[in-house]
Amino acid sequence: MAYRAAQESGGRFLLRIEDIDATRCQPEFESAIFEDLAWLGVTWEEPVRRQSRHRQDHEEALQRLQADGVLYRCFRTRREMAAQAQSAPHAHEQPFFGAPLPPAEEAARLLAGEPFAWRLSIQAARERLGDFSGLAFLETGSGPQGETGALLARPDRAGDIVLARKDVGLSYHLAVVVDDALQGVNHVVRGQDLFEAVHAQRLLQALLGLPTPVYRHHSLLVGADGKRYAKRNKSETLAEIRQSGLSAADLRRELGFF
Repeated sequence: MAYRAAQESGGRFLLRIEDIDATRCQPEFESAIFEDLAWLGVTWEEPVRRQSRHRQDHEEALQRLQADGVLYRCFRTRREMAAQAQSAPHAHEQPFFGAPLPPAEEAARLLAGEPFAWRLSIQAARERLGDFSGLAFLETGSGPQGETGALLARPDRAGDIVLARKDVGLSYHLAVVVDDALQGVNHVVRGQDLFEAVHAQRLLQALLGLPTPVYRHHSLLVGADGKRYAKRNKSETLAEIRQSGLSAADLRRELGFF
């Protein structure tokens, strides 16, 4: 859908390898992306931007946010967060809001070498921007609930999101916001499963003084069981479809891309 949108508008189509999470991203997955897209007839500009090779750009953005006082160190481990979610009804559905530790306690925990994550403080961000009433974005597709048109971002829906963690590095939210701006991306076409990400990303754009693209979130392909195709569900892959003998033209026709 992104490729067709670029063709119809006379725009540029960019392929980006978002591989900041080294624990999940493997070379064979990247090769499969190239093979699948080429089989489908999609072409892209070279060189392809790989996020793992541009950590400095992302680190500079993180340092700007630290200097602006909108981040704080959170020492809660993932296990502690999971335990809290299990201890309260529907807690896993609620956004997390926290605050910096008292300076003496924070210094002691740092001295002890305790790991921490950098979280974006919704409260500090609101104080810096005044309020969130100006955080609008244009949605030309639709969200899961049919949201479309000029929409108001609600960063508080996600709570104080993690922007950096030692074991994974920088977050998807921060990396894509920085990369979109550096690459001159003005239209983002992606699945409805990423619609909620706009709210946090729109806030980061405002805090960093970056432009806001036009967004288009499309519906997802689902299997007979109604679940979206995903690696975690061991869904059928494009490689398996190729091996079955179905042609790329037949698949494009089946999906409505003539």
